[in-house]
Amino acid sequence: MDDRIELLCGCYEQILFGYRVTPGEEQWTATADFTNHSHTASLSVVAVNNRFVATGSKDETIQIYDMKKKVEHGALLHHNGSITCLEFFGNTHLLSGAEDGLMCVWNTKKWECQQTFRAHKGHVLSLSIHPSGKLALSVGTDKSLRTWNLVEGRSAFIKNIKQIAHIVQWSPSGEKYVVVIHDKVDVYELETASVTGTIKNKTRISSIRFITDTLLAVAGDDDLIRIYDPNSQKFLCEFKAHETRVKSLYSLEYKGSPVIASSSSDGYAKLWKLDLNKVTTAPTLLCEVSTSARLTCLAVWHCGVNDDSKTEKSGPEVSSGKLSI
Repeated sequence: MDDRIELLCGCYEQILFGYRVTPGEEQWTATADFTNHSHTASLSVVAVNNRFVATGSKDETIQIYDMKKKVEHGALLHHNGSITCLEFFGNTHLLSGAEDGLMCVWNTKKWECQQTFRAHKGHVLSLSIHPSGKLALSVGTDKSLRTWNLVEGRSAFIKNIKQIAHIVQWSPSGEKYVVVIHDKVDVYELETASVTGTIKNKTRISSIRFITDTLLAVAGDDDLIRIYDPNSQKFLCEFKAHETRVKSLYSLEYKGSPVIASSSSDGYAKLWKLDLNKVTTAPTLLCEVSTSARLTCLAVWHCGVNDDSKTEKSGPEVSSGKLSI
């Protein structure tokens, strides 16, 4: 149980697939574990912490699954629009954003909505929580990038941008963040809140994921995954990951090595192992599964590891102060 890994894939066909992953020396194996059909429309996002899986859908609901007990935990009903983004902070809070322009803070002990922000005049497209739990970023169709003070429960800063940004993400250290506009990634420094460099991808970007502070995986409207250094904006490598466009990326660390998960419109979800000593070399394929579905989102649940480290490292202050809005 302590080393249980679950590959989770959401799709247009309203289903969440769960695959039990067993690590091996060279190759990993993935076997079908469960399917869940709680949503009545396509899934748009899946998020995990050390115990729960949350899925958001165009049916305007968030479904919660208890992975340790392997049971449905219920639905969160607060948004009046498709759920576009979900992110856990440790084992205490979940943030959600939707097409209704709202961003909600949920307490994961009682699953109550603690705070609702009128985040954007249009849709909320993406959000990201700072590793400290004190700040969050969001972008929306109103062409704004917003910083939220989660300690005081208020808007801290609004930056107007000329185009619609559809992805925002903090680096693991929280010293920088990236904002994606179509096919480019703007890299911002936290201290100055200004752009320090831009990565230009060859196609429109569908998903990004920090692997480390100095490695950023980028997927777009083609079959490739590209790895960049966000500090220098240097292109490091690219590799053919799928037969059609890559829809979503996820990353985790397993026994000191980064693992990248990818899913595609071709119905496949794959796990890749990256060698940090050979970052200009394509990662090794660990395993793949064919869902025969049109995949839209994915995550990897690893018992006792995902996000929980944020809370454990920060101590009791996180649950008692930060995010206590």
